[in-house]
Amino acid sequence: MGINLQKGQRVDLTKGNAGLDTIKVGLGWDPISQGKSGGFFGGLFGGGGSSGPNVDCDASVLMLQDDKIVDKNDVIYFGKLTSDCGTVQHSGDNLTGDGAGDDEVITIRLSSVPAKYNKLVFVVNIYSAATRNQHFGMIQNAYIRVYDDKTGNELIRYNLTDDYSNLTTLICGEIYRHNNEWKFAAVGSGTNDIQLGDVVRKYQ
Repeated sequence: MGINLQKGQRVDLTKGNAGLDTIKVGLGWDPISQGKSGGFFGGLFGGGGSSGPNVDCDASVLMLQDDKIVDKNDVIYFGKLTSDCGTVQHSGDNLTGDGAGDDEVITIRLSSVPAKYNKLVFVVNIYSAATRNQHFGMIQNAYIRVYDDKTGNELIRYNLTDDYSNLTTLICGEIYRHNNEWKFAAVGSGTNDIQLGDVVRKYQ
């Protein structure tokens, strides 16, 4: 049984999980049904169907060195699906978010992540948010979860239940090194950044 986290909580990922190596980080979301898309009723708390307008959310991973982006190739997203070191793999773009289960999945071989990287930041932003006049108030059931690639057992789940209306980027969570182990932090911060590049610049 996995651990359900609240915003701001941190938990050990590898400590106490002997043999855990390759993990998958699943990110999911659904569009709010059309009757609710004008406001935040239902919102990220759930409820309603998935017949709302298509909102193209994109998941990305920022691979940080001493909490900073050092190289543009350390940003893994739909345009660059695999890290140069080969330890981080993106499943590819999901254009609508419709349906049950993870919408986009990141596979990580923790034991092989080069030592120079101390943190992996998981970001979801809305593609062309400004031109489409879209924001995270039009999304519900958003979450990030971590599970064992070998067994499929869910280790961690964090449901993003804040009111993210009028925000266009979510910093969902972080996986970071601590005393030679990996930990997970439930971040859940929303920003007005329009493009992934705007987020990246904050880490430079």
